[in-house]
Amino acid sequence: MRSPIDQFLEQYFFRHPVNATFTGMRLHDHELPGWSREARDDEQDEFEAITIALDDTFPASEDWSLLAQDHMHLDAELARASLDIRQLEFESKFFHDKNPALWTGEALFGVIALMLRPPTPIEDAFASIAMRLHDMPRFLSDMPEALTAPMPPLWVARALRECTVGADLFRTKLGMWLDMHGADADSRTWVLEAGETAAAALDASAAWLRAQPEHDSASVSIGADAYDILLKRGHFCDDDAVSLLRRAQEELSDAQQRFESLAIEVAGSIEGLAEALADDHPDEAGYLWAYQSRWDACREFASDHDLVEWGEWPLRYIPIPAWAAESAPQLYFLFYRSPAPYEIRDETLYLVTPVDDTVSAAERERRLRQWNHSAITLNHVVHHGALGHHVQNWHACNRSTSKIGTVAAVDCASRIGLFQGGSMAEGWACYATELADELGFLSPLEQASEQQSRVRQLARAIVDISLHTGVMTFDDAVEFYEAEVGLPHAAATAEAVKNSMFPGTAVMYWLGTTGILALREAVQAREGAAFSYRTFHDALLSRGSIPVLLAAKLMLAES
Repeated sequence: MRSPIDQFLEQYFFRHPVNATFTGMRLHDHELPGWSREARDDEQDEFEAITIALDDTFPASEDWSLLAQDHMHLDAELARASLDIRQLEFESKFFHDKNPALWTGEALFGVIALMLRPPTPIEDAFASIAMRLHDMPRFLSDMPEALTAPMPPLWVARALRECTVGADLFRTKLGMWLDMHGADADSRTWVLEAGETAAAALDASAAWLRAQPEHDSASVSIGADAYDILLKRGHFCDDDAVSLLRRAQEELSDAQQRFESLAIEVAGSIEGLAEALADDHPDEAGYLWAYQSRWDACREFASDHDLVEWGEWPLRYIPIPAWAAESAPQLYFLFYRSPAPYEIRDETLYLVTPVDDTVSAAERERRLRQWNHSAITLNHVVHHGALGHHVQNWHACNRSTSKIGTVAAVDCASRIGLFQGGSMAEGWACYATELADELGFLSPLEQASEQQSRVRQLARAIVDISLHTGVMTFDDAVEFYEAEVGLPHAAATAEAVKNSMFPGTAVMYWLGTTGILALREAVQAREGAAFSYRTFHDALLSRGSIPVLLAAKLMLAES
């Protein structure tokens, strides 16, 4: 008899076939989801049946000692919480009923997922890509009836951009991808025909979106009550939004003062720091080597300090492939995507912005200044490719005691697979950069840049909470980013758009990082001289991608 945990996961993958592809569960590679009203009503009926099965087998419990020892019971709590969040998304009408970019992102990355990590044999990839392309008109045709709530204009603008970029990708770049993967003439013909079908569907969706009346006053707030549910059930946070906002505001002032002091110390001013960071970049010949050499140094640093079990997961930095080079900057096209836990490969490919003769000398220089030594170390190495996400993903895939924690933080079309995975995934990655700073891995320039990242992390948390509880308007959020973080208007607007679309997401970076630091302090106080970074980190990461604040309750409940 199947356990209710397995029932939960089977239903999840059946209803989220694109997420299944990113997770490496290939059963649904040929399908796009059903997001029609009828399909979502059926899904809610399934929620009820799964909840009954969970409750009958594993009654709800907040006995942290029990949950720390009984992994199935813990997964039942996580499954219940996930169902509550998914039910909230449907009932709030803030996602599938309001956000056309959620639809366009799912359609595009249903195909791009297969292009990034095609199944074997490659003929299976050709077939699945063609079937998803052919299914795109069906999927997108459900969007007009589903989008009943007023759509914020900037969300519509993102969806329109994705329609345009996606249609061009399927018309003009799909052949390049097929050639790279050795498609024969017949396969090439029918995949390209399917690409034209999908491109036409995206064109039709764009025409429909352009024809809709603009709702300049459309709300971008999910509301205070819903936001508190996201905190409690998504992040297992005992504090409400009001108290969290107060904390974040108090911490922001201190973080800003420390950043300004560091900027003056290393570069004379905040403006001088920005210029010094950009000036400190690799040359063209050493660009890719700069990534890999810092990755090697980070691993050696972790070993020297006995920080964590690293795991044998080779990672290689390569330029974004030619078929994606034009579209990637305009889509949710991540440099690093978590390896698929159900389909581990020999190495992980980390895609970076190319610096080569396909662009002008001036553009190459701009890219080198953007992806300078500090950005490479902090973003592409410590946070993502090395001690941060990559090491945490290795533990989630290979050592997690939770089935749900194994898959929760997989990067999918527009966000991670399950909301509950966010505070561990992002909290650990931000904690990793703090650890690198604390233990001496960073240069003075990198230390100042890392402190600026802390300011941005707190600002994002403040905007996330304030925007979705009605404390800030969208325009207030943009002005806040400009005034408190120093972001240019376009960057501030883009950041506020992301915050508005996915409530409770920006706050998880701060919640996760501070949660890990507080837990470490508590464990150090309990263990005294016997405390070990490696023992603590391995114990935390072995929980998988579950909420940090839940992991803390479990670890502190253990004797």
